[in-house]
Amino acid sequence: MMRESKIGGFSDRLSDQAEARKALLEKFKPKPTVRPETLETRAQRKARELEEVRAKRAAEKEEARRKAEAEAEARRIALENDEEAQLELKRQERKERKAAAKAEARARREAKSAVRRS
Repeated sequence: MMRESKIGGFSDRLSDQAEARKALLEKFKPKPTVRPETLETRAQRKARELEEVRAKRAAEKEEARRKAEAEAEARRIALENDEEAQLELKRQERKERKAAAKAEARARREAKSAVRRS
């Protein structure tokens, strides 16, 4: 009598081979695709992304505007509280008034001399 080996008999090898072939063929079978709930066309997706970018930029712009407004307000308050800056503003206003008065007087003098010359 023949002893059966540890691998098994011929029929066992054939059945193992058939199972291996089935498993190999199973890999090539088409698998069911996952369908999205709502089908979004390329144009719709592009429009949605564009809208998202616009919204993001608008939000950033608004945030920058608010930040600049707050900084300007802080500078204004700091300037109001700074006595030296207030004195300097008054001096500057006085200089501008004197310069305007001087220019006006010069213009009157030149007009008067122009009337005498003609």
